[in-house]
Amino acid sequence: MALESADEQGLLFTDDVSPLPSDVGYRGPTACNAAGITYRQLDYWARTGLIEPTVRGAKGSGSQRLYSFRDILILKVIKRLLDAGISLQQIRTAVSHLRERGTDDLTRVTLMSDGASVYECTSNDEVIDLLQGGQGVFGIAIGGVWREIEGTLAALPSERANDTAAETPSASDELAARRQARRIG
Repeated sequence: MALESADEQGLLFTDDVSPLPSDVGYRGPTACNAAGITYRQLDYWARTGLIEPTVRGAKGSGSQRLYSFRDILILKVIKRLLDAGISLQQIRTAVSHLRERGTDDLTRVTLMSDGASVYECTSNDEVIDLLQGGQGVFGIAIGGVWREIEGTLAALPSERANDTAAETPSASDELAARRQARRIG
């Protein structure tokens, strides 16, 4: 039943990162401990639909919610975004956009924040602003540009700064020879 509820809610990520079976769950205090949050936060986020337990939801007074590995992972991400200064309202927006976008491989996604927005970085040159409705952001991976220039320059001529042969004009450079002659004499 909780899994059906999770399908209706829309899982944040649909890939299978966790090697654990889908029926293995962790009680609230264990989830809180692993994610570094308070039980009060966990309860509030579950009641408001930010992150609901996917193994087993609450069925009334005294029932125990069971959170999956993936749920706890999302809780930890939310905690880190809060620590970075992102408001809970912005986190809800970011989580909503991530659910809509889905992803093939969660381990290849990096979330970044500048304290004002949340960005999804899926590759060296793709960054998505999750708070601006999935608006693309221009990104340049300096390492990639570095390697590109290295490859290009490897095929082109270069010269050393202390190469004295380059300072004296060659016979094939008539214009340089004339300039040199004017300077000398």
